[in-house]
Amino acid sequence: MSRQPVEIAGRRLSLSNLEKELYPAAGFTKAHVLEYYRRIAGFILPHLKERALTLKRYPDGVERGFFFEKRCPPHHPPWVDTAEVRGDDGERLTACLVNDQQTLIWVANLACLELHVPLARVVSPGTPDAVVFDLDPGEGADILACARVALILRELLSRLRLESLVKSSGQKGLHVFVPLNRREATFEDTRIFSKAVAVIMQKHYPELVTAKMAREQRQGRVFINWSQNDASKTMICVYSLRAREKPFVSAPLAWRELEKLAGEGDPAKFHLGPAAVVQRAETLGDLFGEMLVKEQKLPHI
Repeated sequence: MSRQPVEIAGRRLSLSNLEKELYPAAGFTKAHVLEYYRRIAGFILPHLKERALTLKRYPDGVERGFFFEKRCPPHHPPWVDTAEVRGDDGERLTACLVNDQQTLIWVANLACLELHVPLARVVSPGTPDAVVFDLDPGEGADILACARVALILRELLSRLRLESLVKSSGQKGLHVFVPLNRREATFEDTRIFSKAVAVIMQKHYPELVTAKMAREQRQGRVFINWSQNDASKTMICVYSLRAREKPFVSAPLAWRELEKLAGEGDPAKFHLGPAAVVQRAETLGDLFGEMLVKEQKLPHI
């Protein structure tokens, strides 16, 4: 195993197997993965901070097997921040917190390509910072259908005086977020709200939308997965890589940009790679920045 020592923010790390192709079809190596996360660190870290990380590791690349780790690996450096959280079975476990660049690089060096985090921070585990609408196209639908649903959803939320943001999932769908940041809504509140909105959308656009989880109900429709609003669920973090054939990113999109993409009708244009995402972030800033500061109150519907 080849190793290369580096120093980041005064911390020494030993990086391994930099030449290994983690995305073989794209010739994208671990060194490329580490360089992407180094360059995007200033934009992704605020969205990871104080959130219990679920690692999704691909030690032999995206064409081989993977495994999830909710527990922070026992061999983690002493400078990695951790927190005690409750697992799905109610058991207490120690989770990693990616609060700084050196931890981000350490995690990426474990071949953790995808960074999954809950909607709540560890200091307030029962209080989500946002509502999420996970738009998942069923068989016969695509990301263009998701874009149409997202734009309708934005209008509906706007009528409720709620601002929203959108990002690509990095796979085949889109994620619409409603920032809250008021430390008052519970996951029960956000789940009830998101399900009610999904049902309203299904009622008015039955040929386009379904709020039902059954696979057979998704044929040719976009499933609005309201169940993601749960303390036990995680979402792919904005700016995280996805483990597909090519290294696409779960990238934030401006609403005007989504309108343009929907009008152009080319699904491929929704998929952004690391170089494009870094360039956009350095030019446009964090298009998901409002997620961190915008305070909104859920209405009764």
